[in-house]
Amino acid sequence: MTRRWLGWALAAPATIAVAIFLVAPVLATFATTFGGPKGAFAAYAAFFGSGFRRTVLYRTTEVALITTAISVFVGFITAYVVSRVRGKAKSILIIAAVFPLLTGVVVRSFAWLVILGKNGILNTALLDLGLVSEPLSMLYTEGSVIVAMVYLFVPLMILTSVGVLEGIPDDLIQASTSLGASPAATFRQVVFPLAMPGIIVGAVLVFTGSFTSYATPQLLGGERQMMMGTFLYQRAMVTFDWVGASTVAVIMTVVTIAIVLLMSRIARRLNPAAV
Repeated sequence: MTRRWLGWALAAPATIAVAIFLVAPVLATFATTFGGPKGAFAAYAAFFGSGFRRTVLYRTTEVALITTAISVFVGFITAYVVSRVRGKAKSILIIAAVFPLLTGVVVRSFAWLVILGKNGILNTALLDLGLVSEPLSMLYTEGSVIVAMVYLFVPLMILTSVGVLEGIPDDLIQASTSLGASPAATFRQVVFPLAMPGIIVGAVLVFTGSFTSYATPQLLGGERQMMMGTFLYQRAMVTFDWVGASTVAVIMTVVTIAIVLLMSRIARRLNPAAV
């Protein structure tokens, strides 16, 4: 009994801090959305009653899902290759994967302005090679936002997958091969299911990061490709509509939780022991 109370006493400061600094602000944000003069759900009715706002929500979800899918594919394959390498080469590859994370998000996003601009590196190369007759308009499109998002979040996917893949015993892979399984079958039936926890963690990090991102959509999407993060900033800091901003924040929170739960459900179906 004494040990039980001691455990509660040791956990109490952290629990109180989480409640004050994390739970309370979220609950206050929720409460703000129900305090309007037009009724409890008026703010949500106004949001979903606007075609523009529904488009922003749909675009943000679409970009986040596409970014997550591409990042999972590229990051997992890269992590698998890194996990198979031995010696100093592995360290070099891991450093190369982590290095972009040492630079700020704004700097990495701004770099894509230089690459994708009409006078940027890519357009200059295409013109010099004679592949296009005039510069392409690649900025302020959904594609430019997705490309930059993938660049930002693939390192996270690699890091979360490498550790899991390194933990898979080589004996399992060798046993699968000795039993006549092809490399593709071994990857599909042995490596992929055992790596599912790392894939889910990485996918959740990528989705939540891309869904709530502000700097990248603002720099590369602008007003023409507005997303929920930039829309939230506009409502709060430009129009000072705090109820509207809180409504956007609540919707972002609910959508994020729903997608994360969906990802976990899919993972359980693919491999019941993964999560």
